[in-house]
Amino acid sequence: MSTTRPVRYNLNPIPANIRDNIAISEMPEGLQGEGYFATSLEKVVGLARKNSIWPLPFATSCCGIEFMATMGSHYDLSRFGSERLGFTPRQCDLLMVMGTIAKKMAPVLKQVYIQMAEPRWVIAVGACASSGGIFDTYSVLQGIDQVIPVDVYVPGCPPRPEAILDGFMKVQELVHNESLRRRNSVHYKALLNSYGIQ
Repeated sequence: MSTTRPVRYNLNPIPANIRDNIAISEMPEGLQGEGYFATSLEKVVGLARKNSIWPLPFATSCCGIEFMATMGSHYDLSRFGSERLGFTPRQCDLLMVMGTIAKKMAPVLKQVYIQMAEPRWVIAVGACASSGGIFDTYSVLQGIDQVIPVDVYVPGCPPRPEAILDGFMKVQELVHNESLRRRNSVHYKALLNSYGIQ
């Protein structure tokens, strides 16, 4: 015959000395009042853009397989607000270049970038997209930054899904903190002109 002990719960209140050590964090910058909180339009738009990025995968080699793992249920890129992958540049705002880009493919990559609507961002995933990787040959582009501007580089050959997620979060940070007027700035227009993009 087994005997069970009654379960006892500690219903004592939190000691006063512990309650005194609790500090409430400060509110972010903005205007606050009874029942409302206002912030700048740039921060609201940045928050909305950050959590609704539509990636366009441009995969040519083994980094594309790692990206497939990143989109799978174990790593699940969609939990960062990128549920929808697009395969048309006109509906996407993040170009993810993964793998070796041959010099013959460079004009196609540039055309895909141009067809994307502003604002747009670019991730170079893996050593080949970043610097040509091990393929230091006449036919391989030694980094996609020779034809289009790159925002984030993800190192590795191939990079693990965790590295791709980290690169994606860096893009989210960039999107969230970007000024709404950056795309109209003289610096940004000069950057695009240096690539021959109007």
